[in-house]
Amino acid sequence: MTVSQLAFIGAGNMASAIIGGLVRQGFDPVNIIAADPNAESLAKLARATGVTTTIDNSVALEHASTVVLAVKPQVMKQVLTPVSGLLESNKPLLISIAAGIRAESLSAWAGPLPVVRCMPNTPALVGLGMTVLYANAAVTPAQREQAERILGAVGQTQWTDDEGLLDAVTAVSGSGPAYFFLVMEAMQAAAEQLGLSPADARQLVVQTARGAAELAASSPESTTQLRINVTSPGGTTERALAVLESAGLRDSFQKALMAACERSRELADQLGK
Repeated sequence: MTVSQLAFIGAGNMASAIIGGLVRQGFDPVNIIAADPNAESLAKLARATGVTTTIDNSVALEHASTVVLAVKPQVMKQVLTPVSGLLESNKPLLISIAAGIRAESLSAWAGPLPVVRCMPNTPALVGLGMTVLYANAAVTPAQREQAERILGAVGQTQWTDDEGLLDAVTAVSGSGPAYFFLVMEAMQAAAEQLGLSPADARQLVVQTARGAAELAASSPESTTQLRINVTSPGGTTERALAVLESAGLRDSFQKALMAACERSRELADQLGK
C-alpha cells in the first residue's frame, strides 16, 4: 500500500477498532488516514495508532484506493453527496460498515463504484467480531480480498452473495450481542437474589458465558449436543431448562429475530431514499 491509500470516513469506536487491528497486524499507519468532524476523536485515534487524521473528508479521499465508510446510516447520504465527484474520479473500493444502507443507495450517492457492504458487531471492539460481507458486481477478486483483510483485523468474516440476507445477519449477529447481554443481565440478577454479591454474580456469569462460547467454538459437537452433555437426567440443569422451555424461550427468540430482521428491512427502505 502507498501513502493514504486506505481512508476511513468516520473515526468512531468501530473505525478505531478496525484501524487498531490493522496496525497490530502490520499495516503501516502511514498508509492510513481517517477523517471525522470530532477533533477529540481524531486526536485519540492518532495517539493510539499513529495514523494521519483530518477533519476534511476530501483530504482523506484524495489518494485513497480503498475507503471505509464508518459514519452513522442517517448521515451517509449527506456525507457522500458532496464528495461524489471526487469518488467517481478516483474510483476507490467503498467498504460500508453502516447498517441498513444498501449497495444500490451507496452507488446512487457516490457514483457507480465497487461496493462491499459489511455487517460487523460490537465484539469487534475486542478483536472477536463477526462480520458478514456482500460485494456488488463491480468488486474485483483482489478488492474482495482487501475487504476481507480489513474486516478480518477485528474477528472472523463470512461472505454472502445475497444482499437481502444481511437483514437476517443484522438480526442474528449484528444485534446478537445484546441478546446475550440480556441473558447475562437476567442471570446476574437471579444470582444476586440467591444471595451472591453483585461482584461474585458478575464474575460467575461472565466467565461462564465466555467458557461456554469458547467450548462451542472449539468443539466438533453441535450446540444441541453440548447442552445435552451438561444436562444430567433428574439433575439441576434439567429442571432449570424445563422452566425456560415451558416459558417459551425458543419461540421468543424466533419471534425476536424475525422482528429484528423486519425492522432492518424497514430501516433500509427509509434510509435509502
